[in-house]
Amino acid sequence: MSSSFSLVSISLPTPFAKHEIETLLDCSLKKGIEKAFYWQYRETFLVYTQFNVLTFINWEKESIYKALMKLGLKHADTFEQHTIFQDYPILIEPDLDVTCKVSNEQIILKEPLSLYLIIIALVVSQSVGLEKYEQDLNVHFDKSQQLLDLTQSYALLKRSKLIEFARTLMNIQHGMVSDLLLLDKPNILWDNEEAEKLYNRLSSTLELKDRFEIVEHKLTHLKEDISMSLDLFNQKHSEFLEWIIIGLIGFEIVMGLIEFFKH
Repeated sequence: MSSSFSLVSISLPTPFAKHEIETLLDCSLKKGIEKAFYWQYRETFLVYTQFNVLTFINWEKESIYKALMKLGLKHADTFEQHTIFQDYPILIEPDLDVTCKVSNEQIILKEPLSLYLIIIALVVSQSVGLEKYEQDLNVHFDKSQQLLDLTQSYALLKRSKLIEFARTLMNIQHGMVSDLLLLDKPNILWDNEEAEKLYNRLSSTLELKDRFEIVEHKLTHLKEDISMSLDLFNQKHSEFLEWIIIGLIGFEIVMGLIEFFKH
C-alpha cells in the first residue's frame, strides 16, 4: 500500500550544539551518517547536522512550529518567509521495481528504511547548507567592490578591513569543505550499493557538486582580488615607511647642521 512522508530541512538562524537540541526538544540524538544525528519516534524522524540544519521527516506542520518555538526561533509559524529551507515529498511504493527513484519533484522509495531516510535528510541538508553559503557569498561579493575601492588611498584601518575580509572568506571555504562534506562520500555507502545509488542520484538531482564548484570559483575570484589589494596596500605601506625613514634622516641632518653652526 502506497504512503507518503513529508521532509522539511531548515537552516537554523543561530548555531546550536547537539546537546542543546536534545535539551530543548527533549530527545536523544543518535549518530547517523557522518555529521548527521537522528532521533526516531515511530514513523517520525528528526535529523540534525553539525552545519546547523534541522530536518523534520513525517512531522505535522504544527509540530514543526512548536519545535522551532522551543528553539527560540522568531516567526516560527512563518519560518518559510524567514529562514532558508527546502522540502521534498517522499513516496513509499512497495510495488516499485527498483529501490528508489529520484526526480526534482519527489523521491520514491520501495520501503522506508531508516538508512534511506537519513541519507535523504543528509543530502537535502547539504543542499540547504550550501544555499546559505551561496547567499552569504553573494553579500560578500557586493561588499568586495566597496573594499577594493579602498585601495585608491592608503590607511592602516583600510588595510585591517581587507585582512578581516580575507579571513572571512577563508572561514567560508573551510566551512564548505569540512562541514558540508560535499567532497567526501559517507563511508557507510561503500558497503551498501543501493544506499550509494540513492545518495548519488539525489546529490546529482540537487546539483550539489556543480553548485559547490560555482561557489568555490567565486570564492577563488574574491580571494585573488583581496590578495592583489593587500599586495597594493603592502606596497603603499612600504613606501609610507620609506618616506618616514627619509624624513627622520632629513630631520637628523637638519638638527646636526643647526648644532654645527651653533658652535
